[in-house]
Amino acid sequence: MNKQIPRHILPVIVFSQFAGTSLWFAGNAVVPDLVRELGLLGPTIGYITMAVQAGFIVGTLVFAILNVADRISPVKVFLACSFLGAIFNALTTLAGDFTEIILARFFTGFFLAGIYPVGMKIASDWHEKGLGKALGYLVGALVVGTAFPHFLKYAGGDLPWRFVLHSTSVVSFSGGLLLYLTVPDGPYKGKTGAFKPSALFTLFKNKNFRSAAFGYFGHMWELYTFWAFVPVMLAYYVYHSDIILNIPLWSFIIIGIGGASCAVGGHFSLKWGSKKVAYNSLLISGLCCLLIPFLFQAPAWIFVLFLLTWGIFVIPDSPQFSAMVAGSADRSYVATGLTIVNSIGFAITILSIQLVNFSWISFDNPGVFWIMLFGPLIGLLALRNFKTES
Repeated sequence: MNKQIPRHILPVIVFSQFAGTSLWFAGNAVVPDLVRELGLLGPTIGYITMAVQAGFIVGTLVFAILNVADRISPVKVFLACSFLGAIFNALTTLAGDFTEIILARFFTGFFLAGIYPVGMKIASDWHEKGLGKALGYLVGALVVGTAFPHFLKYAGGDLPWRFVLHSTSVVSFSGGLLLYLTVPDGPYKGKTGAFKPSALFTLFKNKNFRSAAFGYFGHMWELYTFWAFVPVMLAYYVYHSDIILNIPLWSFIIIGIGGASCAVGGHFSLKWGSKKVAYNSLLISGLCCLLIPFLFQAPAWIFVLFLLTWGIFVIPDSPQFSAMVAGSADRSYVATGLTIVNSIGFAITILSIQLVNFSWISFDNPGVFWIMLFGPLIGLLALRNFKTES
């Protein structure tokens, strides 16, 4: 039972997850500097984010097909990927052209596949019960890690932009090393079924699995596009007003606040169930998508408060969708189901980010953010068909 778990286990896993995932948006935090120094084109932010997402998708599939985290100690996998991800993240500072930047970000994303999902596996190996709450904390750590480079950009002040990438690399490796030194493989570690793409058709025949999966797809259509464009929204507001806002600091706060709401959502799921938490979160974030074009003329405090609200509700559904997918899948194919759904979900983020990216470059109008609204709409419709046990 969970009562025998050493008290340091979950906090260390959560910190290490935060440290490793700080690599995710490190490139985004320095996009203006990359554009200026290398003479890159305007759509760079979309390509940099897309490269990390694509690397993560390829990485998750490779790790799943080779069954890496089951054949090798997941703690050792986490350490190796924290180190290798840190190396490629740091190599971004040595890139001399656009192609080299994209390759460095792609391989950073590839090794994130051995950090984010493997961190969840390590947590599950230690938690026979209460995993939903633990996942809330872990996804919360992902959120804060995603926002952390923006904080470093703010805290670094006039330091060279390379400070952000070097610092996140050091933090990532430190987190992996701490985990390796203090957290052994968990007592509930066991073999999971091999990755079987043929199980795709079997899994999606299950109505609840299909509903949870499409709910997750809708959520992912919105989530990473919102995160990628928070600095853009803030910059556009500042440019078209007389207000001065610290864009890196507010980007960190708006994205990072979702870490706390993830943890809170995990606690509420114990009482309300995952479906209700996911539905309400998706509904409110969808309303934010609907209203955002009208908020750019609002006073600064209203605009910032609105983005904070969006940041709070855009993410708590993520761990709940994962719990619903896992709970709906055939027990022989839980790992396969999560891998397939996560891979498709991250592939969808590439489409959404690029569509908004090209639309923004073409029209330079906040109305393009309505593109994100399709995700919550599809997700809410899908969730209506999810049947909870009475």
